[in-house]
Amino acid sequence: MANCLVAPRHLRFALVFLALSLTTGARAQDAPQQPRQHQAATPSEKASANNPSNPPAAAGRLPPDSTTRHTLALPGRTLDFTATAGSIPLFNDKREPQADIAFTAYQLTGADPRTRPVTFLFNGGPGASSAWLQLGAAGPWRLAINADTVTSSASPDLLPNAETWLDFTDLVFIDPVGTGYSRFVATGDEVRKRFYSVDGDVNAIALVIRRWLEKSDRLLSPKFVAGESYGGIRGPKIVRNLQVEQGVGVRGLILVSPLFDYREFTGTSLLQYVWSLPSMTAVAREIKAGEGGVTRADLADVEDYARGEFLGDLIRGTADVAATTRLADKVAALTGIDQAVSRRLTGRLGVGEFRREFDRRNGKVTGRYDASVSGFDPFPDSSFHRFGDPSGEPLAAPLTSAAADLTRRKLNWRPDGSYHLLNGAVHGAWDFGRGINPPESLSQLRQILALDPNLKLLVAHGLFDLATPYFGSKVLLDQLPAYASSDRVKLVVYPGGHMFYSRDGARQAFRGEVEALTK
Repeated sequence: MANCLVAPRHLRFALVFLALSLTTGARAQDAPQQPRQHQAATPSEKASANNPSNPPAAAGRLPPDSTTRHTLALPGRTLDFTATAGSIPLFNDKREPQADIAFTAYQLTGADPRTRPVTFLFNGGPGASSAWLQLGAAGPWRLAINADTVTSSASPDLLPNAETWLDFTDLVFIDPVGTGYSRFVATGDEVRKRFYSVDGDVNAIALVIRRWLEKSDRLLSPKFVAGESYGGIRGPKIVRNLQVEQGVGVRGLILVSPLFDYREFTGTSLLQYVWSLPSMTAVAREIKAGEGGVTRADLADVEDYARGEFLGDLIRGTADVAATTRLADKVAALTGIDQAVSRRLTGRLGVGEFRREFDRRNGKVTGRYDASVSGFDPFPDSSFHRFGDPSGEPLAAPLTSAAADLTRRKLNWRPDGSYHLLNGAVHGAWDFGRGINPPESLSQLRQILALDPNLKLLVAHGLFDLATPYFGSKVLLDQLPAYASSDRVKLVVYPGGHMFYSRDGARQAFRGEVEALTK
């Protein structure tokens, strides 16, 4: 969630992303965690660590890297690989240490490093670790995080991931400073202000990628970058930085449930209603579809309506009573929202209103990350929205425990301090910039595609995601110049939510798309 976005300070009341929706869970992670008992690892999973004692580091610093060897039995094949859990220090111009950035790298044994692809992955937030992509989609081990079934008390045991990307690319998961075990080494506000900013964050992650390539003798390898959620802002900017600042070329960019432009979600933007209407309709139709479910093809009529008549009636404004009534009634019919409610809202159905009104008769609210998932409204009689995200919050506890246990037990790396799945303090301190231009990455996306005609882009979304609706990306990608042709830029949409890869079918299909990109 990977994952999760929040708005610039002056936009927060318009767009509150995962860093807000999981604030309670994130703060709870700062408390001391009780150790959990586990079954012994199988012989093939037992580590042969280079530094079995793994002594604690000096106060404030992360311990030395730990490299372990593993054999993973999967359907139809067996993978032998090394896993390295460690960190890369970042320095200022005076060579004074500023931060230790934690990473987890998986490299297939026996592969030629000159031709073997390597993919660098990060989630969003700002303030999210890379656990969602690592343990939900691409890593060698997976945690069951299907929003339909997962609960806070679910077992955090990891299972072999049949859909791991390790078959066709090595993997490096990066936790930006303040997430996972990554931390500041230097003190003072100045270093935090630099790292907790759009540009400072991009510079740091790009530098970590270059430093890892140098450290691991992988500068000749084909390189790919993957980011989720706020990774849609980070990803194109990092690739641009790698191209022109770090001297590192990138073959492909993979964006999972991305946000490209905060301006589309401001309180006065009519586009926010256009972007979300197909996903809201998908939720209503999913209930009626039965066992077969809904696909994007089933929403062709809604997409046409959203970009056509619906947008036209929105632009006419509420002064045009006929247009307002027409669109309000159409929105009610598409989304299943009560017609009286839709008319009261003049057909401008915000995400918060939809989530509460969709099943209000039963005292339930839908998820933001996956609106096909519902949970009880803790305050159904309140005049205010006082509910969390039933499709997101239950993931915090099992993901945190699984990530910390994987690092400490399987990978034999034992940093001190808490593991931050999602750090609310990072989001609270983030500098999104000031002025009239909120963060956007479409400018950098155009630049990286124009600079390198061999660079390819894969964008993936879930149908039921109301945090970053797929239709917004569809319309924005359609605005790219002709050089961003369909054989270079591809959008795929799967049944599911923000973390669509939690569903077996979507994860399997997405893996196939990523494998094709890396060839």
